[in-house]
Amino acid sequence: MNASPTTWLRLSALAIGVSCTTAALAETITIGTVNNGDMIRMQALSSEFEAANPGIELDWVILEENVLRQRLTTDIAANSGQFDVMTIGMYETPIWGANGWLEPMDNLPASYDEDDLFPSVKAGLSADGQLYALPFYGESSMTYYRTDLFEDAGLSMPAAPTWDQVREFAVALHDPSNEQYGICLRGKAGWGENMALVSTMVNAFGGSWFDMDWNAQLETDEWKSAVNFYVDLLGNYGPPGASSNGFNENLALFNTGKCGMWIDATVAGSFVTDDSQSNVADSVGFAAAPSQVTEKGSGWLWAWALAIPVSSDQKDAAQKFVTWATSKEYSALVADRHGIAAIPPGTRVSTYENQEYLDAAEFASMTLTQMRKANPDDSTLEPSPYTGVQFVAIPGFSGFGTTVGQQISGALAGSSTVDRALANANTVVNREMRRAGYQD
Repeated sequence: MNASPTTWLRLSALAIGVSCTTAALAETITIGTVNNGDMIRMQALSSEFEAANPGIELDWVILEENVLRQRLTTDIAANSGQFDVMTIGMYETPIWGANGWLEPMDNLPASYDEDDLFPSVKAGLSADGQLYALPFYGESSMTYYRTDLFEDAGLSMPAAPTWDQVREFAVALHDPSNEQYGICLRGKAGWGENMALVSTMVNAFGGSWFDMDWNAQLETDEWKSAVNFYVDLLGNYGPPGASSNGFNENLALFNTGKCGMWIDATVAGSFVTDDSQSNVADSVGFAAAPSQVTEKGSGWLWAWALAIPVSSDQKDAAQKFVTWATSKEYSALVADRHGIAAIPPGTRVSTYENQEYLDAAEFASMTLTQMRKANPDDSTLEPSPYTGVQFVAIPGFSGFGTTVGQQISGALAGSSTVDRALANANTVVNREMRRAGYQD
């Protein structure tokens, strides 16, 4: 039967109304995240989430680490609500959660298996026992090295090297005429960039950020020894322009065969051993992060996690996404698409009880060892008043930590001496601690 023109008009209007209603019901989640490989992979796989949740659309803001931290900190402090999901870590989460800026991660489904999370990672994302972010991946730091270059040079990497040994190896492997550099390390300024590495070096050399009275310790012999060692090592046996290199830049250098060694995050293990993106995938060895005077605090502890600010207008939808992206289901999806070695590491006990994963991920055992060894409550040789391995878990650290990073990056670039950089940094830190009421 043919419908009359009037009937068609009514049907068309009804269809348009249904379409508009559906569009109105769609929720858009804005996700701020860092431009690391695992997060870029998460974005690529998120179409699976959208297909399973047709009423939710995802809007991605992917930024370089320092820029992301600045944007998110500004947004959370102003309560402006630009982001529904934030990628933050063990430093921000407890502070922001305790301030009431983040939604508690409550009422997780039983299938999420919250008890499967590493206790140290869960504790680092909690305040007063309340979880405020779900871990996407966890990491410590370790030494990556080229087994083929070591063999050719007659060198043998210990399972737990010292910084002195690392320097000897770097000298032997350095061949800049062939674009082969003895070592690659973070030089880019930032509390989570160069200072993540430098802080663990200071720990290993027996130093700390503060004494028990919160007096800055950046002009002590331990700091001077560690930073002079760092500047000499990276300045003489690293790649050109090292003061501009962070995690991603050094990963690219290592994967193209230009680094004899690289000390950085354990999360890089799946990328340096992936022959689709690494030219040296078959020639990578793994050792502990270097120690020196002590092993305490020589390897950091971190987790990138997903949190929901209280300013979000899409909290329920954001909760669905955060739960999915940090779930066992998501890990299974990564394993299916990219291989089991590529699943986000360092967050779940069950991952390291899976023999298939251990067999495929040759870096897994060292990752687990390093994460177990890192202790935020006892990271310095002498007693210190703070928690945190590569950061100080107090609100002002992100500001003065970056300032110190800028001073040290300047010394590495040759625009200042180490002594002048540390003197300037020490003054800045003490001034900030007095302003914050930590010192009289």
